[in-house]
Amino acid sequence: MRRAARAGRPVVVKVGSSSLSTPGAGLDPSAVQRVVDQVESLWRAGHPTLLVTSGAVSAGLPVLGLDAPPDDLPGSQVAAAVGQSKLMESYGAAFGTRSRVTAQVLLTRDVLARRDQYLHSREALERMLDLGVVPIINENDTVVVDELKLGDNDRLAAIVSHLIDAAMLIILTDTPGLYSEDPRLQPQAELISAVRYTDDVLDELWSTPSKGVLGSGGVATKIAAARMAAWSGIPTVIAPANDLDVTIKAVAGEEVGTWIDPHHSKLPARKLWIAFGLPARGKLTVDDGARNALVTNGSSLLAVGVTAVEGAFGPGDAVEIFDSAGSLVGKGLCRSAAGSVSATVGALVHRDDLVVLA
Repeated sequence: MRRAARAGRPVVVKVGSSSLSTPGAGLDPSAVQRVVDQVESLWRAGHPTLLVTSGAVSAGLPVLGLDAPPDDLPGSQVAAAVGQSKLMESYGAAFGTRSRVTAQVLLTRDVLARRDQYLHSREALERMLDLGVVPIINENDTVVVDELKLGDNDRLAAIVSHLIDAAMLIILTDTPGLYSEDPRLQPQAELISAVRYTDDVLDELWSTPSKGVLGSGGVATKIAAARMAAWSGIPTVIAPANDLDVTIKAVAGEEVGTWIDPHHSKLPARKLWIAFGLPARGKLTVDDGARNALVTNGSSLLAVGVTAVEGAFGPGDAVEIFDSAGSLVGKGLCRSAAGSVSATVGALVHRDDLVVLA
C-alpha cells in the first residue's frame, strides 16, 4: 500500500500548535527548528515543500501575559495578530540558517471560494516553489469570523495539497500516528500502520472526541483532511513531529506513522474546487432513487428526487446532497434558489457541476 512520493513533486507538511508550543510558555525554539530541518530535508531531496502551520495564537499568549487562549473572538484575534509575527520571526530565523527564503501566506475561506482567487493562489504558490521559497501558510485568524473559517489547519493543508497537486500530505503531530483507540485511555491501543481512506476504522476514530490543549483539532480533523486529500489521489502520512527523519522516511515510502491510501484516481481541478474550495450554502435531501441515479449512473440531480431543502441559497451556490439516511452523497452547484427547487425543470444540479462523494 505504501509507496514513495513522485520524484520532484511538491509535498505539503502540516504541523500543529501542540507540536510547536509549550502550554503557558509559547513557541519552543527547538521544536520549530526540528520542523524546519525536516522541511529543508525534503527540499534537498528534490521535493519543493510548503509548510502549513498553526501556532500563531499560542505564540502570542506569553507576550500578552496569558496562560490560555482567550475564549472570545476579539481576544483570539489579538493573540493571533501578536503571535503571527512571532511565529514568522521564528521560522524566518530558523530557515535563514539554511539560507532558505520564506514567504508568509494567510488564507481565508472566502478567498478560496472565488474561482479566480483560488487559481491566483495556486499560481502564486507555484511561483514561490519555482523560486526556491518556502510558503509558510496559516489561516488569517486576525480577521476571520466563524462563517469564513476553514475550520482548522488540517483542512487547510488538504486544500493546499489540492491546489498544487502535491505528491503527499504529511501531518506532523505529537503522537506516532493514528491508534485503534485513544492510547491515553486504552493502553492496549495499537498503532495503525496503513489504512485506506474509506475503511470503517477511520469512521470509528472520526466519531471519537479528541482535542489537544493548544490545538483546535484532533484525530477527527486529521482524518477529514486525509479523506479530502484522497480525492486528489494524494496519500497522507500522519507521523510524529519529534522524529528528525520522519518526512524523508515518509516520502521514501518507509513504514513510519500512519499511511492513509487515497482514491485510485483524482477529481478534475474544477470539481475539486466545488467539493473543497466552496462553502455549502444549503442542503438537499434526496430519495433512494435519486441517490442511485447519482452514485451508480452518474446522472444529474432532478428536482423530483428532492425530498427536503434547507438553507437560503441562490442560483449558482454550492449545496450538499444527503440521502434519506443522513449520509453525504455529494456536493454541487444548484441552478435554482432554495424557494424554487420544486418548480425547477431539467437538471437541478447538473452532473458537470456535481461531485459524488458517497
